Amino acid sequence: MFLGRIIGTIWATRKYDAVTGYKMQFVQPIDADQHTIGEPIIALDTIGAGPGEIIFYVTASEAVIPLDVDMAPVDASIVGIVDSINVSV
Repeated sequence: MFLGRIIGTIWATRKYDAVTGYKMQFVQPIDADQHTIGEPIIALDTIGAGPGEIIFYVTASEAVIPLDVDMAPVDASIVGIVDSINVSV
């Protein structure tokens, strides 16, 4: 799992049938100190997260697991909203 911050929402008038009903969100990957790492990605929102929230997401074949279908063209899925981050050195 990876940390990210939602930086925007993608609106699509037409989607692949298996992902209908799910929002697509722009996610900026971040580290535990909430510093930006890498380029933003598009992730399917399975939990109802919103802009500005820190979330965790899964990628690759695991991204389909939270969906209610067996197969879908999904590379990343948002699976949780982060309440707090505690880092010990």
